[in-house]
Amino acid sequence: MTARYLQEEHHIFRDAFRKFLDKEAYPYFNDWEDTGIIPRSFWAKMGDNGFLCPWVDEKFGGLNTDFGYSVVINEELEKVGTSLIGIGLHNDIVVPYINEYGTEEQKKRWLPKCISSEYITAIAMTEPGAGSDLAGIGTTAVKDGDHYIVNGQKTFITNGIHADLILVVCKTNPKERHKGISLLMIERDTPGFSRGRKLEKIGLHAQDTAELIFEDAKVPVENLLGKEGEGFYYLMKQLQQERLLVCISAQTAAEVMLKLAIKYVKERQAFGKSISQFQTVQFRLAEMATEIEIGRTFLDDLIEQHIEGKDVVTKVSMAKWWLTDMAKKVASESMQLHGGYGYMEEYEIARRYRDVPVSAIYAGTNEIMKTIIVKNMGL
Repeated sequence: MTARYLQEEHHIFRDAFRKFLDKEAYPYFNDWEDTGIIPRSFWAKMGDNGFLCPWVDEKFGGLNTDFGYSVVINEELEKVGTSLIGIGLHNDIVVPYINEYGTEEQKKRWLPKCISSEYITAIAMTEPGAGSDLAGIGTTAVKDGDHYIVNGQKTFITNGIHADLILVVCKTNPKERHKGISLLMIERDTPGFSRGRKLEKIGLHAQDTAELIFEDAKVPVENLLGKEGEGFYYLMKQLQQERLLVCISAQTAAEVMLKLAIKYVKERQAFGKSISQFQTVQFRLAEMATEIEIGRTFLDDLIEQHIEGKDVVTKVSMAKWWLTDMAKKVASESMQLHGGYGYMEEYEIARRYRDVPVSAIYAGTNEIMKTIIVKNMGL
């Protein structure tokens, strides 16, 4: 059944995007995993073909599309491989902050470059000593004339190596917790800004993740996004869409893994017949298919409500933990059904098995999701 938020034009767009990925991504993805980074040339091709931030207003170079196009892009990228999440982060997490809270001058300055891929973006929240507790961050931005002097360190930053424009969460008033947080846009060539290590991860091998270091970094005051001290509230408002994107990736990954498992068990012979004929295998597949169907129904309903502008923070928190846990179960079951071959790098399920677990951690851990749900239940 087709989701109600997808119209004929979305399906035409999906077909065009798939053809693009068949030519420009699928043949090279394993090489990108080996080299540990998605090349900028791929980002440039995405930009040239209108696949970066298509929702941005036409006056800034966008196509003024709805969120349904973002759903299509993120689903199709996930089908190639989870390491492409950095594009979704750029398109639908970071750039929306500029669009929502930026001045007209900031939009003119940054949005066209984000659409063309001249600027790749990142968001820097997490620190070595502060993850889920955003109010506990230690990075400071002290105003000095017409600049902020920024000091601190960020870690686990998606797109950290490529990023030309980084949304940095910092404290402009260190004495405050939530009310002391502001958002600064920091550019690649900022004096005092440097990158630390490119981090080696269990999975997401082609996705560049890095440490960012700010040592008396000199950032112009006009790079403040929105108002001083309002950063925490901006983050809370935008996290609904960020977590929804994680849901989209997890659901799509689960659907891909089920197809991989079904294909394998039909081909694999044991005791003189296909292992797909064994009832224990059939029951496992039936259970996975059922949970995946439930996930898709829940997710499509949430996307529809999000497009309508409804506050679905509680439900998105529910979906984020449930769908990512479900995807982890599907990964484990699918690998088991592959037997020893599931542990071999040449089989896609091995990569999927590595890539899925972090979805339960980033964009707020699943434990934080449950805390949000409980709070909103009035407990």
